[in-house]
Amino acid sequence: MFLCRYAKFALVVLLLIAVQVRAADDKPSRPGLKRIPVDPGLIDVGDGDTVTIHWSGNDTERVRILGIDTPEISHQSMGWYDDQPYGPEATAFAEGVFAMAETVELLRAAEPDGYGRTLGYLFVNGRNYSVLVVAAGYAVETVSHYGDNGLPAEAAAVLAASREVGPVPFEAPFRFRRRMRELNDWREQQEAAAADAE
Repeated sequence: MFLCRYAKFALVVLLLIAVQVRAADDKPSRPGLKRIPVDPGLIDVGDGDTVTIHWSGNDTERVRILGIDTPEISHQSMGWYDDQPYGPEATAFAEGVFAMAETVELLRAAEPDGYGRTLGYLFVNGRNYSVLVVAAGYAVETVSHYGDNGLPAEAAAVLAASREVGPVPFEAPFRFRRRMRELNDWREQQEAAAADAE
């Protein structure tokens, strides 16, 4: 009797392992370091430096565009209720570029970022989107801080565009994000103090 229960338990464990292995095998492979075509209709712009590609069904890929950092838009889910100056304009620029795209290619870096997003360059009608948005004055380059992510030619093009355009008219987005985190911490402290006073 004991052996029968043990055998059933072992069988259930083996089946669960097989299901997990099969699920892992079903995940699409995401090849890096080569350009792959993307149907422009599958792309949703999150903001000036992030898009989501809806490959099919539940297969979506969030892409943090390499080489750039654009001004932020409000992210209420993160507690940010304020747009950074030029944030809506940077987002509108991205939406316009991808809406007018006839062809898009994705060049992924070898590794994702710490949030699980794909890191990559997008090429719209053969042109590096990161270069386009820097040249338009809606992004700062991040290559000098994060390096080339194994894509030196693309990174060099972003650096060259940044040198040509010069200073941008907005606060560095990483500084804005830091201020928003500090503001959110302060708001939470005020709300907690008000709740304690009641």
